Amino acid sequence: MDKRQAIGSWLSGPRAAAEEAGVDFGYPGRQLGLPEEGPGSIARPGRRLGALAVDWGLCLLIAYGLITDGYGQATSNWALLLFFVMSVLTVGTVGFTPGKRLFGLRVVALETGTVNPLRALLRTALLCLAVPALIWDRDGRGLHDRLARTVEVRI
Repeated sequence: MDKRQAIGSWLSGPRAAAEEAGVDFGYPGRQLGLPEEGPGSIARPGRRLGALAVDWGLCLLIAYGLITDGYGQATSNWALLLFFVMSVLTVGTVGFTPGKRLFGLRVVALETGTVNPLRALLRTALLCLAVPALIWDRDGRGLHDRLARTVEVRI
């Protein structure tokens, strides 16, 4: 290996260097037994962020219009509480929030396929902390999904 190859692999990142060495990572969700594309495949980050934006906007609108009657620090706090309650109730019962449904996403448990309320409570509490949602594995699952043993898939 000459110096250009070593520098090139460093600039491309560890995944590219491992793939050049012959490691097969496959597609996101392969390790979980999910299809590569279509219904049941891992939800992509763009859809997940879009669904989160819709859910947050809905909660912010409710907090602004019905609870605080104006925008301030209290509005954001109430919106977070509304987001928590909405996510626990909707994900724990039907598997999706209004934003997730709009973007064609669903949260499922890895073992059973349905999310029970306790698992939804853990997932949502970690999601509201924000940091676990920013740590992803190679399947695109956030730490909140890994700890709750759930995965967000396309409908």
